[in-house]
Amino acid sequence: MRPALFFDRDGTLNQEVGYAGRPEDFHIFPYAAEAVRRVNQAGWAAVVVTNQAGVARGFYSEEAIAFLHGLLRDHLAAAGAHLDAIYYCPHHPRGEVAGYGGACACRKPAPGMLHQAERELGLDLRRSWVVGDRDLDVGLAHAVGARGALVRTGYGETALAAGPAYPPDHVADDALTAVEWILAREVQP
Repeated sequence: MRPALFFDRDGTLNQEVGYAGRPEDFHIFPYAAEAVRRVNQAGWAAVVVTNQAGVARGFYSEEAIAFLHGLLRDHLAAAGAHLDAIYYCPHHPRGEVAGYGGACACRKPAPGMLHQAERELGLDLRRSWVVGDRDLDVGLAHAVGARGALVRTGYGETALAAGPAYPPDHVADDALTAVEWILAREVQP
């Protein structure tokens, strides 16, 4: 079983713009592909786990999410990087779209998406990391015995200023510097 580096999407691999459901709102950070490529080169799984409550709130459809994830995969592939999987939660406790409202086991910080990845990809969660810009990303890591890195992009600075409810194991300027720091300590030459 191999470890994984789980990336949050919005604010971590692409700019945080609120509810990104259209291509014109989806701006991938210039260092995202290099961050994912480094994870690939280390032999770890590179996985995106993202809450997409815009579906539950009626802002965009699951088809729109699939389209944006296709753009992300294409961008990464053009730079020689790939994701092993993308998992997303379309639910929200106050969702207004039928079938998407209420509590669920996959909305971060609940561990449903990580447990699904563990089963489907044969991952060792205790040796894994979650990198994201919100306190709930670090909470997700802690929920499965993994470690969490908080990045300063997206909502990261706000989370740090507020005093995170879940103390991060590391704080980094962005996803690439987080990956570099993690792999320098976790991967043996």
